[in-house]
Amino acid sequence: MALEFNSGSTERMTLFVDVILPLPLPKLYTYRVPFDWNDHIKQGSRVIVQFGKKKIITAIVAAIHETPPEIYEAKYILEILDEHPSVNPTQLKLFEWMSGYYLCNIGDVLTAALPAGLKLSSESHVQLNPDVDFNDFELSDKELSLVSALHHRESMKYEEIAKLLGVANPYNLVKSLVKKNLVILFEQVKEKYKPKREKRIRLNVDLLEEDHLETVVNQLDKKPKQQQILLHYLTRVPVINHPHLNEKGITKTSLLQEEAISPSSLKTLIKNGIIEEFEVIIPRFDMSDDDEFPEVTLSEVQTAARDEVLQHFNDKNAVLLHGITGSGKTEIFIDLIQKVLQGGSQVLYLLPEIALTTQIVTRLKKVFGASMAVYHSRFSDNERVEVWQGLIEGKFNFVVGVRSSVFLPFDNLGLIIVDEEHETSYKQYEPAPRYQARDTALMLANFHHAKVLLGSATPSIESYYQATNGHWGLVELNKRFGDAQLPDIELVDIRFLWRQKNPTGLSDKLLQTLEATLDKHEQAIIFQNRRGYSPYMQCEECGFIPTSPTCNIALTLHRYANELRCHISGHRESIPHACPACGSPKLKAIGIGTEKIEDDLKVYFPEAAIQRMDLDTTRKKNSYQDIIEAFEQQKVDFLVGTQMVTKGLDFDHVSLVGIFNADRMIHYPDFRSLERAFHLMLQVSGRAGRKEKPGKVLIQTYNPYHSIFDLIKNHDYVSFYQQEILEREKFLYPPFSRLIRITTKNESQEASLKTAQALQKRMINKLGKKRLLGPQAPVIDKIRDQYLYNLLIKLDRGKVDLKKAKAFIQESIDYVLSKKEHKGSRIVVDVDPV
Repeated sequence: MALEFNSGSTERMTLFVDVILPLPLPKLYTYRVPFDWNDHIKQGSRVIVQFGKKKIITAIVAAIHETPPEIYEAKYILEILDEHPSVNPTQLKLFEWMSGYYLCNIGDVLTAALPAGLKLSSESHVQLNPDVDFNDFELSDKELSLVSALHHRESMKYEEIAKLLGVANPYNLVKSLVKKNLVILFEQVKEKYKPKREKRIRLNVDLLEEDHLETVVNQLDKKPKQQQILLHYLTRVPVINHPHLNEKGITKTSLLQEEAISPSSLKTLIKNGIIEEFEVIIPRFDMSDDDEFPEVTLSEVQTAARDEVLQHFNDKNAVLLHGITGSGKTEIFIDLIQKVLQGGSQVLYLLPEIALTTQIVTRLKKVFGASMAVYHSRFSDNERVEVWQGLIEGKFNFVVGVRSSVFLPFDNLGLIIVDEEHETSYKQYEPAPRYQARDTALMLANFHHAKVLLGSATPSIESYYQATNGHWGLVELNKRFGDAQLPDIELVDIRFLWRQKNPTGLSDKLLQTLEATLDKHEQAIIFQNRRGYSPYMQCEECGFIPTSPTCNIALTLHRYANELRCHISGHRESIPHACPACGSPKLKAIGIGTEKIEDDLKVYFPEAAIQRMDLDTTRKKNSYQDIIEAFEQQKVDFLVGTQMVTKGLDFDHVSLVGIFNADRMIHYPDFRSLERAFHLMLQVSGRAGRKEKPGKVLIQTYNPYHSIFDLIKNHDYVSFYQQEILEREKFLYPPFSRLIRITTKNESQEASLKTAQALQKRMINKLGKKRLLGPQAPVIDKIRDQYLYNLLIKLDRGKVDLKKAKAFIQESIDYVLSKKEHKGSRIVVDVDPV
């Protein structure tokens, strides 16, 4: 134990803290706690620390102890930012698990978990304390130089001070001036989070007595504009009979939006003390407690399914609800959420993408109101901080969010719902941690002793395997809600289109059915899983194809933006007027994306309202909502989109779904391609005939005899699963194995290959040839000027100790990277790659 003594000989304990730094470091770092802060430091609190010579950053306290580090001298923490911890013990436990399971640094997990608004800027500033006279102190030459410089400047950054004084680290000098109270630090420790404020107006409290109010109203007879504002306020806020309503007032914006309200007259009323203007901090979510929340009534079938879920929860922690599209899973979710909230626990409802939240959040808001928060990456830093702090303060007990919601500070989680659990969007690819939110949710629930309900019309092979093997509960809903029928699915053979020199790719059958849909004032969705106008351009003379300068991929043509784009690196360039290779003007767009389909449909149906929904049209925060609302209100006849249109959207008037090209999905080089194709086609088919109108689905394909189409036509998930699970078992793919993909990266193709080969050689004896595949260049083998090679490791589930295997893999990676010949190479590990 480290003890120190003050002048009164009283023992004082020296505390140290291990902190998580938001940096890619393999270990925690230890700092010393100033004595005066011993009673204030808490696990999970944010602290400001100095790391290295210049960096001043926010860290999280992971542990408090009395053991100093052995190989370096612990620096003092500079500041405690939280009165109450921002991160709780269960979150710290989750961070540690993710770091170990996904083979990444715990700092990477913290960077992903903590909203940017809770991280302070590293640019520390120093300013003079205006209330203290520096002439009262004896200062060193350097201290005097700094104080003199600050007299002429509002503030200075640390690096500016270092340059002025000619020192590497000015912190001790600044600390000395802080002790003398001569300077103030604001560690640009100006926090990024700022609460949202709203200007409101109300009647001066002295006028609430009726005779006073009547006098003022009469005095304004000669000032009709001011009188009109006052009377308008009294109409909206009846203060005479309900004086307490005046305290809340009304928003200044809503008043000024009224016709004939004069801003200058309002300003005069405020100046004269008749009206008061004040500010309030408001939530960023428009969820009023004043709304009337409708009861959710379950059908007999839904009630039976709900009861079956609860029965499974008696002895299982996870249940898979397999319900066909339109079977009413959401109503069952709502009923279960209400029960958990009534029991005093918290609920997390996970959705795979922001596009889904628009409709579902609207439905949930009508039921749960202000007790519900929404959390996703399209929200601003301030909005995400508000949810984070709202959970800590108990303002919210129910959160709807995307994959990053698993990091939120829940302290009493009772239920996690993973909707559309099969979705690949639950997987984080870049940067680390490369986690699967569905699997992370299962572990999070385990830490909280909570239950997990996974829902899907087309469950992932792994999840259905867990459910049918008895590890999870399984509940099936095989009928659509109400009178809705499953749509008719018809295959359209498009092998003849190229002979007809049809440049649109739209078959006569699809065009005729679209025309009939338009005539009936119904709506259609066209699904093509490729955005842009055309996948690439090609010179008809020499065959040249414009490619990305940083990635080994053809540039995609975007006609609306008049440019070629790399969808990986973001590189953009203007469309060339002539071939850069041979000079020929004969450059042709090859292939068809959503942009071209939208253009072609506008030519065929000039009277139709056509909208596109893909990454290019939904970059703005509210663009999803705007498109979906327009489609819901039948302002749009045809919606063309990528896989965004396949996910959980519910439209009353969609009677036709067209799948533009099924073959590209089926034949993608990936063992999961058939599963993904089946999911996407069945999911988008479910958008048709959602209510009383029967639906129709047209699937355009060059190979109508592929076995997958019979299963899709019959909506036969179980047969598809039985067929696919045999293939997985035969070739040792999940769920019979754990996959770990290791990718080497280097600016030199030869160096990247050599690093991959060295890693393979290091691991082959222990893992064996059956478990270790590669090295192999991926389909896109160059990304952002880095050449890639993959190694794929298959670990038999149940036969291999996963923890020991991962430790061996990490040791092998560290060993290879320690060799001089592999300097400059990077190695990326992806556990359970989707």
